[in-house]
Amino acid sequence: MKVLANDGISANAVDILNKNGFDVYLDRIEQNNLIDFINLKRISVLLVRSATQVRKNLIDDCSSLKIIGRGGVGMDNIDVEYARSKGILVINTPAASSNSVAELVFAHLFSGSRFLFDSNRNMPLEGEKNFKALKKNYSKGMELKNKNLGIIGIGKIGREVARIGFALGMNILGFDKFIKEKSIEVKLNNKSGYNFKMNLVSFDEILEKSDFLTLHVPAQKKFLIGKKEFAKMKQDSSIINASRGGIIDERELIRNLDNGKIKFAGLDTFENEPKPSVSILMHPKISLTPHIGAATSEAQERIGEELARQICDYYRR
Repeated sequence: MKVLANDGISANAVDILNKNGFDVYLDRIEQNNLIDFINLKRISVLLVRSATQVRKNLIDDCSSLKIIGRGGVGMDNIDVEYARSKGILVINTPAASSNSVAELVFAHLFSGSRFLFDSNRNMPLEGEKNFKALKKNYSKGMELKNKNLGIIGIGKIGREVARIGFALGMNILGFDKFIKEKSIEVKLNNKSGYNFKMNLVSFDEILEKSDFLTLHVPAQKKFLIGKKEFAKMKQDSSIINASRGGIIDERELIRNLDNGKIKFAGLDTFENEPKPSVSILMHPKISLTPHIGAATSEAQERIGEELARQICDYYRR
């Protein structure tokens, strides 16, 4: 049984698979050559992250495939329902990277609220000669405590963001179009068993009341946050996107940053990924990371172990 981890997989996952009789290929095969490689090696399991596309043509042309696995949450780079209709098991790891993504959200929040992203650009250039001026420029930071944190998308990552925000003393608001309750219970700490309730509000209300808005939804066919939504957002509010590119209208984001409606933005994903627009990359009010939400050693180990476990379970049936 042969596994191709085309976008990589942790060493511990390779060990688990090897011990259970799988040959694991770690080659990075270019998209144009992927079908030929799978057929040549008779690959049974294809593991990907966000880089590799698994579309209908690949599914039709690779009869040896039994499992397609996505390391992470979103599966918008896989034609999931079509694969399942062909009898292929499609798996992912929705919980493995929740903590890593949530912590990155707060890295952007702290960075923006205290101007760290801009300070780190300017201190090496001007810190020696303009120290006092820079100190004055960055003297109007703000605390996260007692601010309203709005979370759109209350899945595993959204709940982890809520947990951290609550621990910091923030007021948590949530919106999820698939949840009809007025509030949900979130565990603060698995060891203590202490829970808290997160209030769920309407989409308009979360825009109007949030000091900080963070997005945790799958890929969308149209902008979730565009001109109308920015108009409804609170003056001097901020926005974080560590989910998928194309959720925020970046032209409207820049316009609202420039006119002062939006105080700052934190972006881990982009409309034109992997080639974000220069206007986004150079904007002085945007904290930037290159889609690294799940890119921690701990998350990669959990992702690999979870994928390996699901693969082994499938072949033990």
